[in-house]
Amino acid sequence: MNADPEVDLVIPVHGGWDFVRSCIRAARAQSVPARVIVVDDLSPDDTADRIGDEFPDVTLIRNEVNLGFARTCNVGMAAGHGRLVMLVNSDVVLEPDAVAAALRALPDDPASRVGSAATLLLAPDGTVDSYGIVADVTGAGFVRFHGAELSRADAERPPVLGPYGAVAVYRRAALAEVGLFDTNIFMYGEELDLAFRLRAAGWSCVAIPEPSGMHLGGASAGKESVRQRRLSGFARGYLLRKYGVLRSRWGVRAFLVEAIVTGARLVLRRDVVSLVGRWEGWRRGALAPRLRLPVDAVDKTIGLRESLKMRSSAYWATRD
Repeated sequence: MNADPEVDLVIPVHGGWDFVRSCIRAARAQSVPARVIVVDDLSPDDTADRIGDEFPDVTLIRNEVNLGFARTCNVGMAAGHGRLVMLVNSDVVLEPDAVAAALRALPDDPASRVGSAATLLLAPDGTVDSYGIVADVTGAGFVRFHGAELSRADAERPPVLGPYGAVAVYRRAALAEVGLFDTNIFMYGEELDLAFRLRAAGWSCVAIPEPSGMHLGGASAGKESVRQRRLSGFARGYLLRKYGVLRSRWGVRAFLVEAIVTGARLVLRRDVVSLVGRWEGWRRGALAPRLRLPVDAVDKTIGLRESLKMRSSAYWATRD
C-alpha cells in the first residue's frame, strides 16, 4: 500500500463476521489503495479477534464500550488524516474502483466547496439500494431511488442533499469546518444531520454516477426490527427539536405527518416503539444547539401527499 493514501476508508463493526470479512476484503482490493480503518464497537462475538488475525495490515481500533454507530464512525474518522473520508458499512461489498471514483468526484482542489459525494449502491437483486438522500421542508429525509431499477437512477434529479450512510464520502476539510456526526444520535439520521450542517456552511454534494458497491442491508440493527424502529423514531424526534421544525412555518405540516405516520403504525401494526423513540429523541433534543434548516437543502417540490408516498418501499420503483 502507498505510504500516505488520500482516502481513509472507515468501517464501523458490531459483530457479523461473515459480512465483515467480505467488506474488508473488498476494501483491501481497491484499484487505488486506501488506508483501511476498522473500529469494532464492542462486538458481541469474536469478530474483533478474527479481524486482527486475518487482516493484520489494517488499523483495528476496539471500543471499550458500545458507543453506537455515530460515535464509532467519529472514532474512525479521527484516527485518519487522508484528504477524503469514506465511511463503509460492514455489510457493504465495494466495487474495485469505488475509491478511484470517489477521488474523481472530489478532486484535490483547495478552492472547491464540494464537501461530500453520494454513492450509488445496489441491492443483492440488482435494484438500487440507495443513491444519496433528499429531504422535504419538514426535515424528513428519504433515500433516493431505493428499490428502483438501475436504469431509473438519476444523478441530478431530484437534487441530492448528501450521501447515504451505508457508503458516504466526505472531504476532510469540510468535516474540519462543521464537525463530525452528532453524538446524541446513536444510529440512523446522523448523515442527514451532517448533510444539513454541511449545506448550511456552503458545502455542496455530488452524486457518483457508477455503482460503488452492493449493500446487503440490515446487518447491524436488523431491517424493521424493534431496535431499528426505536432508533429511527429517536432520530426523527431529535432532529425535529434540534432544527426547530415544529416552530417553523412548516410546523403544522410536520405535526400532521408525524401524527399520521405514528397513528397508522399504532393502528395497523400496534407499533408503540416508533412513538416512544420519537418522544425519547424529542427529550434528548433539548441538549442540542438550536439550528435552522438551510433553505437550499430541502426540496420544496415535495408536497404533503408526496412526502407520505415517499415513505412507501415501492415509491421509487413506481415513480414517474
